[in-house]
Amino acid sequence: MTRTAASAPRHRTLPRRVQGFTLIELMIAVTIVGILVAIAYPAYTDSVRKSRRAQAKADLAELTQRAERWYTANNSYAGFFARVKTDNMDYSPRTKPRAQAFYVITRDAGADTAASTFTLTATAQGDQASDACKNLTIDATGKRGTSSSRTDCW
Repeated sequence: MTRTAASAPRHRTLPRRVQGFTLIELMIAVTIVGILVAIAYPAYTDSVRKSRRAQAKADLAELTQRAERWYTANNSYAGFFARVKTDNMDYSPRTKPRAQAFYVITRDAGADTAASTFTLTATAQGDQASDACKNLTIDATGKRGTSSSRTDCW
């Protein structure tokens, strides 16, 4: 018995209509995005904190160098810090107002009435306060310090 075209079973093929993602495909995509965000966001925020800390270090170094130039010309730091107003953070055109700054730089002259020494402190505030290095200091001799036990802050 041979089959003819007329007696062969007909398989009807319907065109497959693609309408979108299946629920499984969508769940896989959301899971992958969630994993990437869980890895990328902490790395991003850490990078932002490091860049803000680098700017504070640059500001401290710049202010220290300017103070040293003043000391070279006047043989004293007296009068320098009154001119740059470090407590108000307006010694540099790139700094933000105190309420918006990530670091506030202050000066501690101590009990030195001869104005022959100083210590500058960059105090973290706002989002930067959660940085592991917290506050950075530098004194007239160039000694750098931090309020953290970490050694890679400077």
